[in-house]
Amino acid sequence: MNRRTLLAAGFAAPFARAHAQAAWAPNRPIRFIVPFVAGGSTDVAARIIADRMGETLGQPVVVENRGGSGGNIGGDIVAKAPPDGHTILMGVTGLLSTNRHIYRQMPFDPDRDLAPVSMAYTADMAIVVTNGLPVRTLAEFVALAKANPGKYSFGSSGHGASTHTAAELFRLAAGIDMVHVPYRGSGAAMNDLVAGNIEMMLVQIAGAAGNIRANQIRALAATGPRRHALIPDVPSIAEAGYPQAEATSWGCVMVPAGTPAPVVLRLSQSVQDAVAHPPVAQRLERAGVDGAASSPEQLAAFIRSEGEKWGRVVREAGIRVE
Repeated sequence: MNRRTLLAAGFAAPFARAHAQAAWAPNRPIRFIVPFVAGGSTDVAARIIADRMGETLGQPVVVENRGGSGGNIGGDIVAKAPPDGHTILMGVTGLLSTNRHIYRQMPFDPDRDLAPVSMAYTADMAIVVTNGLPVRTLAEFVALAKANPGKYSFGSSGHGASTHTAAELFRLAAGIDMVHVPYRGSGAAMNDLVAGNIEMMLVQIAGAAGNIRANQIRALAATGPRRHALIPDVPSIAEAGYPQAEATSWGCVMVPAGTPAPVVLRLSQSVQDAVAHPPVAQRLERAGVDGAASSPEQLAAFIRSEGEKWGRVVREAGIRVE
């Protein structure tokens, strides 16, 4: 399994196996809430991990898609569930680190109402443009956008989604003026990019690699810490001159606040076992994401750091959802 994003993010290997088995075990199937519709990378990763968790926990881990409101609907279900380990959440960048800064009213407080279990995966993104633009490098794109303020548009998978905020991070770093066009998912945005109806977007590399290889769109930079194996000829965002625009989307497992420590520990061990299990690691990599594990404490610190980072972007870009 490719661990480059995991190592770059500073996560340790799974906890010491000396803590091998906590006392708790589930006594019925576990609901695994994915706060988005089925079919996206978050959903696919959750299903891959859930299969292995079910084996190690001795009860089925059943994925349930509860999309809407930028992930807030699914997050709220878990926040209000009994804290007994039988309802867990696949939390993501936007839901845990960005939404609180974007939505005037949240149905729950992620810090108060949810507790961290373990990281689950990371996914690098790429800056891609329509073939109709006369640019071959990120520097050329920035120069074109600066010469035509407000003329070009960028798409995203939704207002406040990681593909939106990461694009805003780059836009601010580059000092360019572009129009944001939100879509209901990356697929619709990609279709319009290929058609030339929008000029640029940030997209998870796994979802764009086929279009890039087919020369339907042009990749200008990978936004992770280094070049990505799926598009090795494309420079990293730092190589392209904008290290301050580095961005990686991620997913993690959360539970309702107040879940007893032995329950959190056992679930964390199960997630860590899953992403380290070679067949699972291979399936995740084929799905375009890198398995990642952490302790609950490491995850809590990471979410705080990401909240500070994306909070600054939201404020500077003026992103709001009424």
